[in-house]
Amino acid sequence: MILHKKNWANSVQSNHIELYLSHDINQFIGPILFIGGVHGDEPEGVSLAKNLLIYLNKNKFNKHWALIPCLNPDGFAANSRTNANNVDLNRNFPSKDWSKNYKAPRYYPGPHPASEPEILALTQLIKDIKPKLIIHFHSWRPSIILTGPPDNPEAKAFSQCSNYPLKLDIGYPTPGSLGQFAWFDLNIPVICIEEEEKICSTTSWNNFKAAFDIVLKIK
Repeated sequence: MILHKKNWANSVQSNHIELYLSHDINQFIGPILFIGGVHGDEPEGVSLAKNLLIYLNKNKFNKHWALIPCLNPDGFAANSRTNANNVDLNRNFPSKDWSKNYKAPRYYPGPHPASEPEILALTQLIKDIKPKLIIHFHSWRPSIILTGPPDNPEAKAFSQCSNYPLKLDIGYPTPGSLGQFAWFDLNIPVICIEEEEKICSTTSWNNFKAAFDIVLKIK
């Protein structure tokens, strides 16, 4: 039975951020954390997360997991990369390399690390459940970006099943990002799925379904 934490967290505009769990938080053993909708103008990531939730609800897997379909509901409603405070949530994590500098408004990291309620809630969740792996869904240039050990089997599974290239960085600095915070500060590997923009939701799911089967059963 999937647990739905309806009142887990709220956005800047007081919209609920949904959280689904395979087990009670106190019963987790090395869960995988899935996150969609970090950037509100990347609906492909939200669609992939929602399709994954449907699949998880219909099947049983060996792995414990937690799923946030849309971390940035305000930005998603406005088709905006940033949240309602115009902060890029993927530059607002309290990583050691967080920087106040940014090259364009869409990358504004906020006034200080973890200034945004969405990131405060997520960082606390990470501390509470101690995931063994974090996978977040985006859309840009089709690729699998791994922030972690190069031999990570889950990242290889996503790359092989989708035929998307596996890369060890996105090609430019991302201070204050989820990857920087989780891997370099907490030693939790992070996989960023960059899906093709405007791809059909069904096609996207078919790209990754086999990889989800592998990842959720990998011991």
